[in-house]
Amino acid sequence: MSGKQSGKRDRGQDATPPPAPDALPTPVADSHTHLDMQDRTVEESLRLSVSVNVTTLIQVGCDVASSEWATQTAATHPEIHATVALHPNEGPRLVLGDVDGWSRQHRAPGGSAALEAALARIDELAALPHVVGVGETGLDYYRTGPEGVAAQQESFRRHIEMAKRHGKALVIHDRDAHEDVLRILEEEGAPERVVFHCYSGDAAMAKICADRGYVMSFAGPVTFKANEPLREALRIAPLDLVLVETDAPFLTPLPYRGRPNAPYLIPLTVRSMAETRGMDVEELCAAIGANTRRVFTLGQ
Repeated sequence: MSGKQSGKRDRGQDATPPPAPDALPTPVADSHTHLDMQDRTVEESLRLSVSVNVTTLIQVGCDVASSEWATQTAATHPEIHATVALHPNEGPRLVLGDVDGWSRQHRAPGGSAALEAALARIDELAALPHVVGVGETGLDYYRTGPEGVAAQQESFRRHIEMAKRHGKALVIHDRDAHEDVLRILEEEGAPERVVFHCYSGDAAMAKICADRGYVMSFAGPVTFKANEPLREALRIAPLDLVLVETDAPFLTPLPYRGRPNAPYLIPLTVRSMAETRGMDVEELCAAIGANTRRVFTLGQ
């Protein structure tokens, strides 16, 4: 889930699914989606995405239940691959209870034992062969506040170790925490493959990511008119370190911002990215496809 908007649409927003855009010339992957939060069956989502040449989906876990669902779904659908993790906000909720109220789960504090039990289950799932990444993990200082920082950072460090031990890509959620995310990656020693999901940094941070070989995955916000700093980051990001994602059902690209997102809308973001970089759409699709296969070791 992205740090750019919540999972709940505001009252009055249009819940009508956008129409399918023109198909891309070359197959690409949605490198980060949440099919379990969308209003279609998995089969319906796949049919729609394949119809526009989005042929591979990375289904991302946010807690134990959604990570288990991701692995089960990937095991029965060859077009879908799973990542597993505790979302940054999940650590504080496990330890402290529902500290932010946003999840409406009304959980009681579980202390460090609850976090340890959840991490142990994620570790088991991360060992499965159809799990291609550990994530989304990272830091999110927007929602749980300062009282949740210690649990978030401990969870993040444990996920980094897990990704390295299992040889899986690390998928990072980073909201209002750029400096600490980069610092902890250095302190712990980053895995070989690191993906900044829904990249939200500026050009200066993109240079740091490029120097360290971190992959930047761009989502719908790169199409928003006010996000010129994000487009500047995209312009300077090395082509071999660029991915595309929806983070569906969140972060729908223009011209359908505010309506429900889904993997079949990837072509809107890809075409906007190609325009920003001043390059051919087919060339960008080919690069994104190759990057996705490399980062998540697909078809190898």
